[in-house]
Amino acid sequence: MEKEKIYFASDFHLGSPNLKESLEREKKIISWLNEIEKDAKSIYLLGDIFDFWFEYKKVVPKGFVRFLAKLVDLIEKGIDIHYVVGNHDMWMRDYLEQEIGLKVHFQEFIIEQNHKLIFIGHGDGLGKGDYKYKVLKLIFSSKICKWLFSRLHPNFGISLGQAWSNKSKRKKETLVNEDKEILVEYCKEQQKNNPVDYYVFGHRHIPMNIRIDERCNYINLGDWVHHYSYAVYSDQKLELRSSK
Repeated sequence: MEKEKIYFASDFHLGSPNLKESLEREKKIISWLNEIEKDAKSIYLLGDIFDFWFEYKKVVPKGFVRFLAKLVDLIEKGIDIHYVVGNHDMWMRDYLEQEIGLKVHFQEFIIEQNHKLIFIGHGDGLGKGDYKYKVLKLIFSSKICKWLFSRLHPNFGISLGQAWSNKSKRKKETLVNEDKEILVEYCKEQQKNNPVDYYVFGHRHIPMNIRIDERCNYINLGDWVHHYSYAVYSDQKLELRSSK
């Protein structure tokens, strides 16, 4: 059977809020990966896969061995896996590319499949507003900040990063008014000058499928903390689904 489907998922937040719950989530994710490998052509992981990630020159956060081993297995079977960094894993470098074979992306980008254009990103920092976060992102992603953090001993640095990440509680969010969604506004503005067929983001933790115009839909992938949701592209259609 020819593998032709493209899968999208985000916001696994592995490592949060504790080892027990993270491991249960990790096993569900692997079960999903086992299920989709039969027809997956490629998989796009759109950020915050880990609740915190920082690569020292010789050290990375421990854990996640089942998940990482499954990614290796899929790549060795010929499935392309792309990883777009999010706000919880922006300090990624080249470890997962070299060790596993992931294709890591640090910016949003567009792919074309069957004459359909799909705009892909994590979604953080896009659109108007949220200026406090945008300033913090500029600081955290700066070379000097990464260099300073790398001077911390890994025992302290990784513990500090995990504590910071856990400050943002994983409460189940709901969509109140789509017109007030920053990413919806961003898609509408983007669509005026650079039209595509789909926008696919994570970050908001709310599964959404919102019409932008007569051509285009915005899809938010939700998360695997509460929703266990993902999207699949097949037969020129992109659909939201749940593994529950």
